[in-house]
Amino acid sequence: MFKRVHERLKHTPQGLVLLLMALPFVALIIAFSYVPLFGWIYAFTDYRPGMQFSDLSFTGVRSFVMFFFDSRGFLRVMRNTMVMSGLSLISTPLPVIFAILLNEIRNTRYRKLVQVLTTLPNFISWIIVFSLCFAIFASNGMLNMTLVRLGFEPIPTILANNEAVWGFQWALGTWKSLGWGAIIYIAAIAGIDTQLYEAAEIDGANRFQRIIHVTLPGLSNTYIVLLLLGIGNILRNGFEQFYVFYNPLVADRIQVLDYYVYRVGLLMNDYPMSTALGMSMTIISLTILFLANGISKKVRGDAIF
Repeated sequence: MFKRVHERLKHTPQGLVLLLMALPFVALIIAFSYVPLFGWIYAFTDYRPGMQFSDLSFTGVRSFVMFFFDSRGFLRVMRNTMVMSGLSLISTPLPVIFAILLNEIRNTRYRKLVQVLTTLPNFISWIIVFSLCFAIFASNGMLNMTLVRLGFEPIPTILANNEAVWGFQWALGTWKSLGWGAIIYIAAIAGIDTQLYEAAEIDGANRFQRIIHVTLPGLSNTYIVLLLLGIGNILRNGFEQFYVFYNPLVADRIQVLDYYVYRVGLLMNDYPMSTALGMSMTIISLTILFLANGISKKVRGDAIF
């Protein structure tokens, strides 16, 4: 049977073959990304767990304005979200710098070792990361035990430091994603024409000048695409990281929108308001993405999307 299918595909236009190969993935995207959008209807109803669909009553946009009544809580959540997203956007050049530094390592084995070690944290669960941090930074953790044995005073745990929570979470996120984010830029560097480097070297450019005048321009398009995607996700900081590190002592600064949606929907059982929040985040994110793309078109002369 497979042989007959292969023979038929040989006489099929290549574009049709590629389309058939993409259909399963398109079906998965529709099933998991578009079908759930029908759940947005609950944002306009008074749904509660256990209610039948026929018993729902239309409430209009009440759920969309409800979270504005708790202005203090909502503004605090928005502040935390924007601060964490701002820190992430500011640090977007770090994977570029790291990829360039890796590319400049001449020892192939050492370069691969560094790349593997820095990519590995991306595959570590946030539960494991929290367990490691708790074992190291807890009041009776490894750090304080070491300080006490050396004759120093123990320090307060950073896990309960409300003033340091933003910087600490940013550092953890950067450590976890730096190596993985650099992979795309390493691939982009590999795609730069080597003749450009040879021409620059003939003109007398040193390694730093070749990076400035050849490597960075070659990475600019990739960087802008990823930056636009990051801007589009400015309201989405992720859920797992802030869920596992959440505690009452840092709740004022660690609660972001993704965690707030979970808290409102599953802990407070307010499904309409939770759905309205998620719906608003999606619409605002898309709007920001297209605005950023329009600005990119004005500045660079072309659009990414």
